[in-house]
Amino acid sequence: MNHPILKIEHLSHRYSASWAIRDIYLEISQTGIVGLLGSNGAGKSTTMNIMCGVLNQTEGKVFIDGIDLSKDPESAKKRIGFLPQTPPLYLDLTVDEYLRHCAHFRLMDSAIIPAAMEEAKERCGIAHFSNRLIRNLSGGYRQRVGIAQAIIHRPKLVVLDEPTNGLDPNQIVEVRALIKEIAKDRAVIFSSHILSEVQLLCQEITMIEDGKIVFADSMEAFNNYVMPHSAQVTMANPPSPGEFLTIPGVTSLEELTETTKRIFFNGSPDITELIIEAGVRNGWRIREIHLDKTSIDEIFAQLSNKKKKLTNENSI
Repeated sequence: MNHPILKIEHLSHRYSASWAIRDIYLEISQTGIVGLLGSNGAGKSTTMNIMCGVLNQTEGKVFIDGIDLSKDPESAKKRIGFLPQTPPLYLDLTVDEYLRHCAHFRLMDSAIIPAAMEEAKERCGIAHFSNRLIRNLSGGYRQRVGIAQAIIHRPKLVVLDEPTNGLDPNQIVEVRALIKEIAKDRAVIFSSHILSEVQLLCQEITMIEDGKIVFADSMEAFNNYVMPHSAQVTMANPPSPGEFLTIPGVTSLEELTETTKRIFFNGSPDITELIIEAGVRNGWRIREIHLDKTSIDEIFAQLSNKKKKLTNENSI
């Protein structure tokens, strides 16, 4: 039977008197990248710590490849690779020493550890640092070592908590490419509070806010469901509203000032070029154009309000 690699049912956890997460349901297939998105304190890390066996939940069940994590934790954890937000690195060990320690910690057969180490190092681009002390590596390479320890035992599920946090732009691009590579033959859960990170990497998205799931679907459905596509255009010679609606993809118009308009469109990536072409053709004398960006807090608010509205309607 082909089980989902991760299945979570009725998951709840309470710290003292307050609930960190409440009644979480989640199911993830065998391959691909799923984004776990939430603001700081939303419950992402609690959920990941529980699914990886680091924390015992107050209520609910976690199944890894069909195995109940609470009943057979050793078998379940062999199928999980986990990189916490702060990588669990021993800075005074070399890369090889550290990975060997992690392999033994994962109860791997000693006979296969050397080959597994080489595969993990090669995949993460750190083979040339085998004998380098981890404390002498840059932040980006330390993160690669952290990912290598998460995949050394060839797990079916890899959980990465804020893996690009604190990296410079070049390092972020490199780690993104690495995550895409390791997701080719396994499932990856990628946690972030940065929407653009999740949009660039993930095929599916689960959003947690106030300890509850407010959205779980494909990235395409997310973009169509919650994010209004709009652009602001400032012109010296603005046209009538009807002229804007002749631009392919434009759906409506909002008057901000006499010379500045907000244009809503269907998500076309070529919208700015189409507006500029129409402006040149019709003499609108465009001074400025920029796409609106919806903040992550606004998106959470939209989703939370929609969820509350649906709940209230269903209770009537």
